[in-house]
Amino acid sequence: MVLMLLFCLSAEAVHKPNIVFILADDIGYGDLGCYGATRVKTPNLDALAARGLRFTDAHSPSSMCSPTRYALMTGRYAWRNTPTARGVLSGVAPLCIVPGSYTLPSMLQKQGYATGVVGKWHLGLGAGETDYNTEIKPGAREVGFDYSFLIPATGDRVPCVYVENGRVAGLDPKDPIRVSYGKPIGDEPTGKARPDLLTMKPSLGHADTIVNGISRIGFMTGGKAARWKDEDMADDLTKKAVGFIERSKTKPFFLYFATHDSHVPRVPHPRFAGKSAHGTRGDTIEQLDWCVGELMKTLDRHGLSDNTIIVFSSDNGGVMDDGYIDGTATDKSGHRCNGVLRGFKVGLYEGGHRVPMLVRWPAQIKPGVRHQLACLADWSATLASVVGAKLDEADAPDSFDLSKVFRDPDAPGRAQMVMHSGGGVLAYREGPWKLVPPHGPKAKGKATELFHLADDLSEKNNLASREPERVKAMEHNLEVVRKGGRSR
Repeated sequence: MVLMLLFCLSAEAVHKPNIVFILADDIGYGDLGCYGATRVKTPNLDALAARGLRFTDAHSPSSMCSPTRYALMTGRYAWRNTPTARGVLSGVAPLCIVPGSYTLPSMLQKQGYATGVVGKWHLGLGAGETDYNTEIKPGAREVGFDYSFLIPATGDRVPCVYVENGRVAGLDPKDPIRVSYGKPIGDEPTGKARPDLLTMKPSLGHADTIVNGISRIGFMTGGKAARWKDEDMADDLTKKAVGFIERSKTKPFFLYFATHDSHVPRVPHPRFAGKSAHGTRGDTIEQLDWCVGELMKTLDRHGLSDNTIIVFSSDNGGVMDDGYIDGTATDKSGHRCNGVLRGFKVGLYEGGHRVPMLVRWPAQIKPGVRHQLACLADWSATLASVVGAKLDEADAPDSFDLSKVFRDPDAPGRAQMVMHSGGGVLAYREGPWKLVPPHGPKAKGKATELFHLADDLSEKNNLASREPERVKAMEHNLEVVRKGGRSR
């Protein structure tokens, strides 16, 4: 009897798929070859698409980073949370996920998975203003990750150090870290005071402490031995991600690999610099493709590819000039980061939140294209279904199970979705219809817009004046979702 039980448990472990979720940063709908790019080469991602599913109507729940990452981890729209999860978090913000609440990694932990996160975190760390000189709690461990190697916030924000399992990697205790997002601290040079020291000049903001020749958002002092080198970041993160796979290969594992590319500052490793036809930004996309390829090679080398789900997507749409003068804003290559879509990161037009999404699972999924509406928040319910977990009523309230779409090209996707702008404005999608309230720096005096995306993907024709009843009905339905506390 005991032997039979052990056999059943081991068989269950063998058949549960490994999961590698790759979340890129600021990669737009038109940035990959499999989505039409010609000036940037992405052979590994194109191969992933050719052997899996390519989604054409997938979306980040927000058009900026922290809220999207919150929704991915919790299955809950970030605008339902306290203000700390609605905007871009600083490098000293506290953890914006309540420890003990439902998260995607904690659900998978309970199903026997080894869980690891490598890369950009940007969900806050600690219970108050983050102290980087001690063990930082709560953090990734407290929301379900066994292992973590983190960029605390973003590459352009201090502190410019990695945090591994709750402690700054390589920190010399004799050189403690101090961080401020208010007044300058210490005597380290800033971009504003010493522009002559910069290897990359800012176009907007980014004038504070200089690290590795680049001025950042925020001030820091100390931690010199622990500071990253931007040109090595892709290698650093990929090495840690590969290491997690190799240590975890004997049991089901979940790896959340949150890359830095192509977020600013864009500093490709010398072996990628100048390689693309889209300048520095294109170089970082080709570097990202290499990172994905290294993970795919690792899975192949250990015989794990067939029963591993690989998901690739982005935290929001693409952006050209995002604060540094790196040649992207004046690029003449003809590359369009968001393809035919209108708008960019932070905004509510499709270019801000319609993103690439690729899914490969050779053991279960036949290659193809899917046109169903999907959202990154849906991965909680979808993966729960895949691994046989049951979500409680309060868990992942804005996450829909899309697992049937994997096998059936005609299975329904989401019926509706809410999109969240950088300024906190909510747009609403129902089927092919999209309602866009006034938003952005020039919102004053603008009218609500209504688009039929099936006929007008570039959002050129505002139909609000022709469809007043539809506008009214969609505004009502959005309010129902907003006040109801859930959409699932």
